Amino acid sequence: MTDASSRASTRNSKWIKASPDVLYRAFTDPAALAVWQAPGDMTGKVHRFDDREGGGYQMSLYYPTTETISPGKTEDREDRYTARFVELTPPRKIVEAITFDTVNPAFKGEMIMEATFEAENGGTIVTLFFKGIPSGVRPEDNEAGTQSSLEKLARYVEQEAGR
Repeated sequence: MTDASSRASTRNSKWIKASPDVLYRAFTDPAALAVWQAPGDMTGKVHRFDDREGGGYQMSLYYPTTETISPGKTEDREDRYTARFVELTPPRKIVEAITFDTVNPAFKGEMIMEATFEAENGGTIVTLFFKGIPSGVRPEDNEAGTQSSLEKLARYVEQEAGR
């Protein structure tokens, strides 16, 4: 078994024109998560949600049918995972322990995602730090997917602000 501390980590940051409060809510609202968390052309669905420390959520990310390969960790076109809220410090920080629903040992184990929200210049710097990334997830893929999700998050909160 691989020691989680020896596994890969990634860090992505993005300045978003929204307050820490608005961004924190986008991380703790299942309807919002379903919109922005799936990277690229993927779609998301939250199956259950319990917004408290020790609670968490189960979510599926679905690959588009246009994909020529079946990259899913759970099913051919699905990555299903469970996130447990380790720490909720509104509106500054969220720590989640994430496990993929898979039989593939390369994707097993608990990965930690720490989200921080730091007000700056009329917006917020959102930083996502992942540690203990399973060996089956290439760090560069995790970074690219995270950056894509941050772009979708920015569009989501900026569209919500315009309503």
